[in-house]
Amino acid sequence: MAYHTSLYLFVFLPIVLLVYQFTPKKIRWLTLLLSGYVFFWMISGKLVIYLIGTTMFTHYIGVWLADLKLQSKMETAGKDWKECAGIKKQYKKKEKIVLAGGVILLLSVLAYLKYYNFFARNANIVLEAAGSPILLTAKELLLPIGISFYTLQAIGYMADVYWEKITAQQHPGKIALFLGFFPQIMEGPISMYPQTADALWEGKAITGENLSQGIVRILWGLFKKMIIADRLYVFVTAVFENYEKYSGVIVVAAAVAYTVQLYMEFSGCMDIIIGSGKLFGVVLPENFRQPFMARNAADFWRRWHITLGAWFKAYVFYPVSVSGIVKKWNRFGRKYLAKYITKLGVSAFALFPVWVCNGLWHGPRWSYIFYGMYYFVILLGGIALEPARNKFIKICHINEDALYFKIPQILKTWVIIFTGELFFRANGLYAGLRMFRSIFNNFELQNLWDGTFLTFGLDKADYLIITAGCVVVAFVGMIRERELLGELGLRKLWFPVRWAVYYGLILAVVIFGAYGIGYQQVDLIYAGF
Repeated sequence: MAYHTSLYLFVFLPIVLLVYQFTPKKIRWLTLLLSGYVFFWMISGKLVIYLIGTTMFTHYIGVWLADLKLQSKMETAGKDWKECAGIKKQYKKKEKIVLAGGVILLLSVLAYLKYYNFFARNANIVLEAAGSPILLTAKELLLPIGISFYTLQAIGYMADVYWEKITAQQHPGKIALFLGFFPQIMEGPISMYPQTADALWEGKAITGENLSQGIVRILWGLFKKMIIADRLYVFVTAVFENYEKYSGVIVVAAAVAYTVQLYMEFSGCMDIIIGSGKLFGVVLPENFRQPFMARNAADFWRRWHITLGAWFKAYVFYPVSVSGIVKKWNRFGRKYLAKYITKLGVSAFALFPVWVCNGLWHGPRWSYIFYGMYYFVILLGGIALEPARNKFIKICHINEDALYFKIPQILKTWVIIFTGELFFRANGLYAGLRMFRSIFNNFELQNLWDGTFLTFGLDKADYLIITAGCVVVAFVGMIRERELLGELGLRKLWFPVRWAVYYGLILAVVIFGAYGIGYQQVDLIYAGF
């Protein structure tokens, strides 16, 4: 039951809304929680036990950490500062052990279910090469939907309790709802506890304003998903699944098409998810902010999959950047190395685990690991070249906001993005490398207009609809980038214009949506991560 299906939009979601509204306010949280478990069960069956187990364990670790903090305060009461320091140090060590145990256990479950066969397959290659008679056996493991998303939320909650950013929640139902809110289960966005927990628990009544805003956001998501992404899927699949047959401009077009498909689908699903949350008065964090307006790779990742980047920054980048090894490097650098080299080393130490984790988070494939390392090298290179770049701009008196400078920066970033997504989508690292090399063979521009692109399952009308849809999305993106409508958005428009937009969205999805005869239902890409 994906978010763009009729079962979700016209059956499940309306039923939940009705039951929620007629439930007493005090127990509306229970309606949302049960709805989340029913939703999870409908897509993953008995694997809902993993979500329940993670919830119970996360609640227990949070309470344990809170008890240790309370015991520390009680034992230090009335004692001098030396005794207090010793007691606090002992308890802080216990807290670290509890937190580490909680994180390790959750990651171990995720790693075993998601990565065991990948590890076994690669370990067997090494063992066979070494002549070992012992090989690891592949296993049929069932992976719960959304495990990568709710596991990160659970780890973030435990870490925030440890750092005393939040108070441990004593009621297990509130943790359960935070991890099991049904719009977020499959694809996120990845929330931090303070962002959504209270709003979910509050049980606000459904209002006309929230309904209208939520429905419009859902329609906008369906526009991107069903009109653009699902059509591009046909072309992208045809090329990537038969990559040996193609080269040159066709491979470039496939890389661009997949990037657009991925953005339209993932951001479209985020619109449906955020719109679903808005119906209940819950504001979920945004996951995209006009990523194709980025001027460099770092800016792109501040705009793309924002909540994943924020999670890695808070729970990987920051802890590494203040870790003992980085502090030792800083001391060594100040004594023996130039400031530039020291800073570059700190950046490398902090960024490397982030991008290894980013690659692995997406799945057990070398192409994903390569994708993470690809951005690690590019981002570190950007940091390395930053002083020279700034000096050049200063000497040449370049206005960085001028179009003559801004547009080439954006186009350069597009090349970086499209290249990265080529490897991301390819069926393995070898296929990605082969496709990349093939770009430079038989690069015939006439393939763009000689009818070649009509052999991939799409006709001229399809390409025209895709192009028109992309123009609309780009136009809306520019309005948002420039904040022309402010926080009110469409509500700022004149009433007839606003309703013309609403009806236009409805008619566009109904008339031009890729469904029915000739189209197959396309699974959600990020639901598989």
